[in-house]
Amino acid sequence: MREYGVIGGIKTYQVQTAVLGTGAAGYNAACLLKKGGADDLVIITESRNAGTSRNAGSDKQTYYKLSLAGDDPDSVFSLASDLFAGRAVDGDIALCEAALSSASFLRLADMGVPFPVNRYGEYIGYKTDHDPHRRATSAGPYTSRFMTECLEKEAESLGIELLDGYQAVRLLVKNEEIRGLFLISRKSGEPLIVLCSSLVFATGGPAGIYSASVYPESQFGATGIAFEAGCMGRNLTEWQYGLASVKPRWNVSGSYMQVIPRFVSIDEDGREYDFLSEYAYPREKMLSLIFLKGYQWPFDVRKLKSGSSIIDILCYLQIEKGRRVYLDFMHNPDFQDIPWDKISDEASCYLKAAGATGDTPIERLKKLNMPAYSFYLDKGVDLENEYLEISLSAQHNNGGLAIDSWWQSNIKGLFPVGECAASHGVYRPGGSALNAGQCGSRRAASWICQHRLGPWSADGTELEDEVNEIKNLIAGSENGTLDAREVYKHVREMMSLNGSVIRNEDLIEKTLEEITFYLSNFSSIKVNGKAELWILFELRNALITQKVYIESMLDYILHGGKSRGSALYSEENGNIHIDGLDNRFTYSLEDEARPSEIQEARYMDGKTEFSRRMPNPIPKDDDFFENVWARYREDRCVY
Repeated sequence: MREYGVIGGIKTYQVQTAVLGTGAAGYNAACLLKKGGADDLVIITESRNAGTSRNAGSDKQTYYKLSLAGDDPDSVFSLASDLFAGRAVDGDIALCEAALSSASFLRLADMGVPFPVNRYGEYIGYKTDHDPHRRATSAGPYTSRFMTECLEKEAESLGIELLDGYQAVRLLVKNEEIRGLFLISRKSGEPLIVLCSSLVFATGGPAGIYSASVYPESQFGATGIAFEAGCMGRNLTEWQYGLASVKPRWNVSGSYMQVIPRFVSIDEDGREYDFLSEYAYPREKMLSLIFLKGYQWPFDVRKLKSGSSIIDILCYLQIEKGRRVYLDFMHNPDFQDIPWDKISDEASCYLKAAGATGDTPIERLKKLNMPAYSFYLDKGVDLENEYLEISLSAQHNNGGLAIDSWWQSNIKGLFPVGECAASHGVYRPGGSALNAGQCGSRRAASWICQHRLGPWSADGTELEDEVNEIKNLIAGSENGTLDAREVYKHVREMMSLNGSVIRNEDLIEKTLEEITFYLSNFSSIKVNGKAELWILFELRNALITQKVYIESMLDYILHGGKSRGSALYSEENGNIHIDGLDNRFTYSLEDEARPSEIQEARYMDGKTEFSRRMPNPIPKDDDFFENVWARYREDRCVY
C-alpha cells in the first residue's frame, strides 16, 4: 500500500487490489492474483487466526469434488447437474464449480493438504449427503484448517502484504463501483481508509446474527456492510442448522452420531431425562435414526415426519423448556444394550463392517474414528468421562451476496467469494462449500487479472459524505443509553428463536420490528471508549444483516413459500402435522416437482426490495476445440 493523503481528516492509503479476509477462499484469491500479475495487492483482516476456515470442522470434515478414483462414472456435467439439482441454483455457477473442481482440489493436494490416496495414487472418496457418487474426501477433522495453513504459507512465500487487526465498517462505493474501505483498528478504534480498484470480499458467513451457532466465536461476517453498499442478496432464506457442541463449538455429525450415543437433558434441579425414549417411536427405530443423523446431519424438514430430523426438533424443544441437552458417550440410550439384530440393516452392517460394535458408544467411537475422540480430548473434554452439551445451531448459509459466473457482484469491482457468496440454493452436497470457495476465488482472480489490472489511480473524491457518516457514529459512540453488548446479545437470541429452524409469520414480524427499532435509534447505543468501537460496528453490521435476512423470510412467506431445506414454516392449514408436537409443527412441503425460484434482495435507504427469477440453466456452449482455442489465445476465455 502507498500513502494517498487524508479524506475527512482520516489517514488514507491506496492499493489497486484488496482481499478482505484470511480464510481459505481469501488466501487462495490473493495467491492467484499475485501469480496472475496483481503486484499492487494487500490482504486485510480483523485477525489472521480468526474465522471459520481455520477454526471449524467436524468428525471428518468433507471436501466435495469430482470423483478421482474407482469406476464410478462421473463428469463435469454430471457434477454440475447434481449441484444444480439443489434447487434455486444458477446453472452457470454450478458448471463453474464443477469445471474447476479437479484443478482446485489438486492444487491443494500438491500444496500439502493430506487428502488420502490409495497405493495406486487414487484420491479415494465416500458418499456424503445429497451425493449420488463417492465424491467426498477428507483430511480429518481439520480439513479447512489444513487448507488455510497451506494457502497462508504460499501467500507468505509470495510476499503478499498483510494488514492485520483492522475491521471493515463501511464499503466506499460510488456509481455502483467499489472505491475502497473504511476500517477501524480492532484494538484502538483508530480509523483508516484504504482506496482500491477491486475488492475480493472473503468475509465468511454472517455468523454474528445468531446466538445458537456452531460458527467459531471469532467469526462475525460482514454481509451487512455489503448490503449497505448496495450489494444484492440471493437465497437469503436458505441455511443449514444442525446439532453441535456448545463448548467447543463443533458439529456433532458423522461418527459422533453413528456410534449411537445416549441423548440426555438435565433440568435446573439436576434431574435427567432420556427424552428420545419418551417419543412415540419403537426403541429400535429411534436408535436407527440416531445412526442416520450422522450423515443426514443438517436439519431437513423433509426428514422430520418419520425421519432422522425429529431428533433435532426434540433437542430444540428440551432447550426451549429450560433444560440443557447433552450427548452421553459413556452409556447406551436408556442404559440398555444395542439390539444389533433389530436396528436397521444400514446401521448394523456399517458398524459391524467397521468392527465398531463395542458395548458403549465411547468404545465404538474410538474404534470407528479415534481422531474424533481425540479432538474433544485436545479441547479439554474427555468423552470417556463426561457429557457433551449440544444445541441446534446455525452452521452454514447457502445463500448470501449475489454473484455472476465470475463471482462479481452487482457492484463493479466487488467480488464475494467463499461462504458470503450465494453460490448454493436449498440443498447442497456435504463439503461442497469448500469446493465453492476455492473455485469461486479462482474465478474472481481470473477476472481481475484479465480486466482490472490496467492503469489505475485512486480516487477519493465524493467520498466525504460516507466517511463523515461513520465519523459521526464514532463521535457519538459513548453518548447513548443502551449498552451495545446487551443489545447484541438480545438480538442474536431473538434471531435464533424466531428466524432459524422454525419460522412463524407473526414472530418474524415482531422480530423485524425490534431490529428496525434498534437500527432507527442506533445513536442511542453506546460502548465504553474507542477500544470497544469494534463491538458497536459488529452490532451495526449484524442488525443490517438481520433486517435483510428476516425480511427475506417474511417476503418468502407472503409469496406463498412452503417449508423446505433446513426451515419449517408454520402453517395453520398445513397438510402435515408431527404427532405429539404443538401447532407450530403443522406445515406443508414445497412441491419439488415444480421449478424453483431464486429470491433476490436489495437493501436501499433502510428498505429491502425483492425480486424473483428462474435459475439460469446449465450452459451448453460451443465446445468445438478450434473455436475455443482461438478465443483462449485472445483473452484466455475470460469474458
